[in-house]
Amino acid sequence: MSPEPDFDPTAPLPGPTDPWDYAPTPSRRPGPPFHMTDMIAAEPAVAGRILARLAAARDDAARLATAIRTTVEAGEPILVTGCGTSEHCALATADILREAATAAGLRDPSIRAEQAFELSLDPPTHGLVIGVSHEGATAASNAALESARTAGRLTAVITVSRRSPAGALASITVETGELDQGWCHTVGYLSPIVAAAAVGAHLSGRSLDAAAVERLLADGARDAAGAEAIAARLAETANLIVIGSGADRAAARELVLKVEEAAWLPSAYRDLETFLHGHLPATGPATGLILVLTDRDGRAERVARARQALSAARVIGLRAAAILAEGAAASLDPSLTPAGRLVVTESPSLPVPVAALVGSTTPLQLLTERLARARGTNPDLIRRDDPIYLAAAEAAGN
Repeated sequence: MSPEPDFDPTAPLPGPTDPWDYAPTPSRRPGPPFHMTDMIAAEPAVAGRILARLAAARDDAARLATAIRTTVEAGEPILVTGCGTSEHCALATADILREAATAAGLRDPSIRAEQAFELSLDPPTHGLVIGVSHEGATAASNAALESARTAGRLTAVITVSRRSPAGALASITVETGELDQGWCHTVGYLSPIVAAAAVGAHLSGRSLDAAAVERLLADGARDAAGAEAIAARLAETANLIVIGSGADRAAARELVLKVEEAAWLPSAYRDLETFLHGHLPATGPATGLILVLTDRDGRAERVARARQALSAARVIGLRAAAILAEGAAASLDPSLTPAGRLVVTESPSLPVPVAALVGSTTPLQLLTERLARARGTNPDLIRRDDPIYLAAAEAAGN
């Protein structure tokens, strides 16, 4: 995939203004390459810079790791929260930190994700609350941080700048530093995941292979032809279902949101097992299906159940595609994914959830961007260049 000719994917992206202000509305490009195209191309270098900044022993990533350790050792819970793409990042962050805490020898770490609006209404009575917010201005996420702080809880946030409204509500701010240039957040999804991986490295005491992270992201964006072929098969579907299991659940949810924002195709997420318990009667040949399976934990069991799900989909005639790690791809007959597949490089040097979540990032985004092209939509403004949808966003307070 090709970015704008004058766009340098290795150069740092702009950060927030000083003093902090909301990011400007993205410029409207009449066709590809979109801002989303550029952001996907930029992600390997963005990830490398974030990891380099957060590697310092006295950095806020290390401070957050210490706070996590102290909280777990006290037997108290850790809640990670966010909205929209950041809610999916919160799910990913919880997976990454839970694995890192276990690797650090901490017993029974209670680390889970909670949707921000719900958390704001029912703040925890003890423990640590970690917010995730790309720009740091999401009202519901900030309400959750404010509610937790008022209840006397320690608060932290992963966001672009400590100067943001979210940064003002947190005792610890892990800064990602660079802003997504489109509203269909790509860098906005990747950045908190990479920051969480850096925190996890401080917590576990393991080094994080930054070069492997960059390679995974670059490799995941290379199969443009494969993404275009899948997009062509799915573009005319009436609806799309995305299924996942384990660490892939966050990525599958994010793919649903990205497709609805960017390609305006009604989509829904189902857990791999849940999909097979009552949802099949509502599907048919006009339904698209995408399986995300990159998690290497419990892979044999996940592959076996995925094979059954895809077999059922084949009987009904669903247009099935997949984002698969190399090992999973080798175990699933290509006839089960007639709409195509994108294959993710295995990265055994990375912690299991980091490898899965980073590995699926650029494939799901590339597929989304190509689906937007196939459907003739512009992903960058998430339809807010249409006065009706802009008015709807304003009515919703977004």
